[in-house]
Amino acid sequence: MATKTPHPHPVLGTRALNRATLARQLLLERADMDPVAAVTHLVGLQAQNVKPPYLALAARLDGFDPETLSTAMADRTVARMVTLRSTIHTHTADDCLGLRPLVQPARDRELHQFLGRLPGVDLPRLARLTRELVEEHPHTMAQLRDALTVHWPDADPPALSVAARCLLPLVQVTPRGLWGRSGQVALTTAEHWFGRPAEETPDPDGTVLRYLAAFGPASVKDFQTWAGLTRTREVFERLRPDLLVFHDARGTELFDLPDAPRPDPDTPAPPRLLPEFDNLLLSHADRARVVSADHKPRTWKGNQAFRTFLLDGFVAGLWRTEATTSAAFLTLEPFTPLTRPQRTALTKEAHRTLTLLHPDLPGDVREGVVRD
Repeated sequence: MATKTPHPHPVLGTRALNRATLARQLLLERADMDPVAAVTHLVGLQAQNVKPPYLALAARLDGFDPETLSTAMADRTVARMVTLRSTIHTHTADDCLGLRPLVQPARDRELHQFLGRLPGVDLPRLARLTRELVEEHPHTMAQLRDALTVHWPDADPPALSVAARCLLPLVQVTPRGLWGRSGQVALTTAEHWFGRPAEETPDPDGTVLRYLAAFGPASVKDFQTWAGLTRTREVFERLRPDLLVFHDARGTELFDLPDAPRPDPDTPAPPRLLPEFDNLLLSHADRARVVSADHKPRTWKGNQAFRTFLLDGFVAGLWRTEATTSAAFLTLEPFTPLTRPQRTALTKEAHRTLTLLHPDLPGDVREGVVRD
């Protein structure tokens, strides 16, 4: 009878990966950390909408005050721009100037999709004109489209503005993104906004190490999913001698930093309310470490992600808020019936979130219909 060959690397089960990822994501316990330091550690916060970065930090930081992140945005310590996966993130100034060059290949692929709608458009000239326009004063996408159409009347106007955004590192200027403020999206270059040039040579090795510190243990495909990049295997191979190697239950090779936390799989994980598009749910090719295959389809509709909550470290339901002039309400919609201890702990966490969103209104937490 043949003897089964032992696995060459330790195997990490789903709960082990869950607890390791939650620890890196500051979700096993709230961290006593400055918001800018947290944005740095997390390598940015998903920010399709204005509130998610604030909600993401509220779930992760002890005593988080939204005004601290808002002030950092107002003084240009952090900003909103398109980076990872060609989506909007809140990043520090250093990452706006350093990460964008690294993920430019993804923007080039996006740009390629629009070339057929840009007949006769000289892309270097388009980039040059766009820079002149937005550095003279910030432009909305509509203003940019109208200004560029003057030079290329036969081109598709929306394609012109998207091409400009792909070619240049454009940040959203304030008041867009400030807590409790409103403002339409207006753009200028990152170099102009921060008063210094972007990095000329991207640092893929350093970015992989930072990704592992915030999302590991992880596979090459996980990193590529997070960054929106391809062909990064050689970076991991270059770093392999300094990394630990594991496998998941399916045999996928996972890399990790030697000194990164890998808590016991039975470590308690408190309830947490996460915003829509939280990077915890978007940064791995295999998301089973945080959301089961059965529950994953319930967290999306079309291209819109819902706000989710965690129980025992895993996605267990959705939440939403509504407010009138006299009261605010947060409704929890669990995927399965809650136990009494789960309901008590989750309701307490929900009140914390509701107070953050509506500090001047009396609030109440409700439990909605269990989602099928």
